[in-house]
Amino acid sequence: MKNFKLNVIPGDGIGVDVIREGRRVLDRIAELSGALSFQYNELPWSCEYYLKHGKMMPDDGMRILRDCDAILLGAVGFPGVPDHVSLRQLLLPIRVEFDEYVNMRPVKMLPGLNSPLKNEHIDFVCIRENSEGEYCGKGEWKNAGQPDEEVTQLSVFTRKGTERIIRYAFDYAKKNGKDNLLSATKSNALNYSMVFWDKIFEEVRRDYPTIAAAKMHIDALAGYFIMHLDRLQVVVASNLFGDILTDLGSAMLGSIGISPSGNINPEGKYPSMFEPIHGSAPDIAGKGIANPMGTFWAIAMMLEHLNCREEADRILMAMQRVLKDGKALTRDIGGQASTTEMTDAVLAALL
Repeated sequence: MKNFKLNVIPGDGIGVDVIREGRRVLDRIAELSGALSFQYNELPWSCEYYLKHGKMMPDDGMRILRDCDAILLGAVGFPGVPDHVSLRQLLLPIRVEFDEYVNMRPVKMLPGLNSPLKNEHIDFVCIRENSEGEYCGKGEWKNAGQPDEEVTQLSVFTRKGTERIIRYAFDYAKKNGKDNLLSATKSNALNYSMVFWDKIFEEVRRDYPTIAAAKMHIDALAGYFIMHLDRLQVVVASNLFGDILTDLGSAMLGSIGISPSGNINPEGKYPSMFEPIHGSAPDIAGKGIANPMGTFWAIAMMLEHLNCREEADRILMAMQRVLKDGKALTRDIGGQASTTEMTDAVLAALL
């Protein structure tokens, strides 16, 4: 019997709705397996918590979080708390302090989804640097409110951080039989950070002669996502570029509610964190209409990370059965089912 301790942060908005359904799927998987069990430590850290306590998590929050096998997150952000506050007091500290430097986001067209694109052969992965770069949080705000008001937002790229994410992307491609890799850049305009990124990319690619690798400016690459999907296998990008590209990738599948995200510490020194990418969507929170598929897919990624590949595959297959059947789809993908009804269908499809 494998017993996994999960720290669960439902967070804000529809995060509460989808995490509730995610736990139902985990419980059913444990029941079907007979060899797994999950112990949940649900944490109330959220914007509501911030409004009561003046902070997104307690002072010993990172110590509490570390004691687990993995972290499952719903969403963060709600009106009344500035987005940069909620992000920088919860999600970003977890990613940075737990050295979750790999953000893994698969972009895959599942049977039953309706892409807004004519070409529906979509199957690639975006590997995003997750601990530094444009989201380092450093800068300066001078002369606030004055005619000469000025802000400077810094990016920090280190050799260690840049090399390890690019090498991880190449290793992933090699391990998974991929022979094509694209690196997102903008070195024509960002003459320090992206010139440096390109330099490290050129150094690392020499160690992988069997993989066709190239760099592409981020604006051109965004168009590539639409026009040349058949040429995409692995994309590696900085923190900001990867964040933008993967939201585009999810929209290409027909709904931002579909896609998952893994914040990975590959060495296993710290727990990794898994979440849907859709955000808190305050306008539909509590209405029972949120799409829980992104959470189920994130759970499948978490189980694979925990070396439970069979159980991860069962969840993905059940999701595909429900999507292909089309009778229990939420509104964002053309149905009328509630969040709970879609979960019920996935539970019934678990074999």
